[in-house]
Amino acid sequence: MQFTVRDWMIDLVVFVDPECTVSEALSLMRRRYIHSVIAQKTETSPEYGIITSTDISDKIVAQERNPSQTLVKDIMTSPLITVTEDMSLQECSTKMKENRIHHLPVLGRNGELVGMISASDFLVAAEAMGSAPGERIQ
Repeated sequence: MQFTVRDWMIDLVVFVDPECTVSEALSLMRRRYIHSVIAQKTETSPEYGIITSTDISDKIVAQERNPSQTLVKDIMTSPLITVTEDMSLQECSTKMKENRIHHLPVLGRNGELVGMISASDFLVAAEAMGSAPGERIQ
């Protein structure tokens, strides 16, 4: 059975303003138990961006930057690398590997952001791949 991104993505996209501080984004990520947020398009930031827990580690902690004095737009990755909801999990996984990333925004049929998929979602998918159809995963 071939799984698609739609089968395993989270259909929640959490947005932040690119002008907010990294501290504000971190607070939102902690409250929502998520590891990435999407920076909105604005007049001054015409492209979506993404900020992830890896960005926090690499661009804030490792560089000893103050998150309350650093703006999301200063550390976000933009433009986004995305996948479509009908892409196979194998193609999605390959895209993550090739780009050395762990979070991908998912685009719907009309090009709108409809969800997120991350490397941790593949843990459950891989377990399901090893199970017989109808077998309960514990």
